[in-house]
Amino acid sequence: MNLLIREIRHSPLLWLLVFVPALFVVQRLKPDSHTVLFVLSVLAIVPLAALLSHATEAVAAKTGDTVGGLLNATLGNLTELVIALTALHAGQYTLVKASVAGAIVTNTLFMLGMSFLLGGLKHRVQEFSRPTARLQTTLLFLATVALLVPSAVSMADSAAASEFTQDLSVGLSVLLIAAYGLSLVFSLKTHRDSFGGADKAEPGDTSWPMGLALATLAGVTVVVALVSEIFVESVQHAAETLGMTPAFVGFIVVALVGGAAEMASAFSAARKNRLDLSVGIALGSSSQIALFIVPVLVLLSYVVGPAPMTLQFWPSAVIMMLLATLTACLVTSGGRSAWFVGVLILMVYVIFAMTLYLLPPPIR
Repeated sequence: MNLLIREIRHSPLLWLLVFVPALFVVQRLKPDSHTVLFVLSVLAIVPLAALLSHATEAVAAKTGDTVGGLLNATLGNLTELVIALTALHAGQYTLVKASVAGAIVTNTLFMLGMSFLLGGLKHRVQEFSRPTARLQTTLLFLATVALLVPSAVSMADSAAASEFTQDLSVGLSVLLIAAYGLSLVFSLKTHRDSFGGADKAEPGDTSWPMGLALATLAGVTVVVALVSEIFVESVQHAAETLGMTPAFVGFIVVALVGGAAEMASAFSAARKNRLDLSVGIALGSSSQIALFIVPVLVLLSYVVGPAPMTLQFWPSAVIMMLLATLTACLVTSGGRSAWFVGVLILMVYVIFAMTLYLLPPPIR
C-alpha cells in the first residue's frame, strides 16, 4: 500500500483522482447537471486509466507481454461492456452498436497508431511479434465478415426477414465466441512458444508486487465501471449542449473514453520499447470486442433488453471496421514500425472522425 501512496504522491497526473469523489458528490447533489457530470467523468477516468496502466505493467512484467496484453484488454473492455449493457437495458441499441463498432475502430486505428507514433518518437525503429499481430488481425477480419453478412443478406422489412436476421445473429454469435475461445487455447497453450514476445523492459524499471498490482487492478476496474455508468447517462445530453452529433458521440467520444485505461497502458509500453505489449493491447482489445463482447451482447439482449438485438449494423459502420482491419493487416505485416507509420494510421482514423462529425451516417 505504501508503494501505491508513494506513486500517487509523486505523479501529478494521479492528483486528478480528486475528481473521482467530486464526480460522485455532484452526481448525488445535482443529477441533472449533465454537462458538468460529463466533464467530471472524463477528468476522473484519466487518472484511473494511468493507475490501471501502472498496475497492468507490473502484472505484465511477471506474466509476459502476451498474457499482460490479454489481461489489460480484458479489464479495459469492462468499461465498454458496462456502457453497452447500460444502453442495452435502456433499449438504446443505436448507442450500443455505435459504441462497440467505434471501440473496434478506435482501438485498431487510434490506439495502435498513437502507440507507433509515441514509441517511434523515442526509439527510431521498433519491432514486435508478427505472429501475434497476424493472429489478431485475422480474428478481426473473421468478425468483420460475420458483421457484414447480416447486413448484406438482409431482405425486405418483414416479419420473416426480422426472424431470419435474429436467428442468423444468434448462430453467428455462438460461432464468434467459439472462435475466440479457440484462439485463446491456440495462443496461450498449444502454440504458446510462438507468441512470446521478447522482454524489452528498460533497465532499472521497478514494478509493484503481484498482490498489490492485482488488488489495484480489481479496485480501479470497479471504480472505472461506476464512473462509466455516470458518463453514459450524461453523454447524450452533454453532446447536444456541445453540438456533437449522436453518431460522433457513440463512435468516437464513447469509444475514446471507454478505452482510456487500455490506451494509457499501450502508450506507456510503447514509450518503454515494449511494442509487443502495445500491439497486444490494441489489437487484442479490438478482437475481444468483436468476437466476444458483441456476440455476448446479442445473447444478453434476450435477457436484459426490451427486444432481441441483431448483428445487423448500418453499412458505413461495417465499412469502417473492414477498412480499419485491412489497415492493421497492412501496417503490421512486417513486424517493424516507425513514427511515420503511426501518423498514417492516425490519418485514417481522423478521416473517419471528420466524416462522422460533419455527416453522420443513417442509423437503423
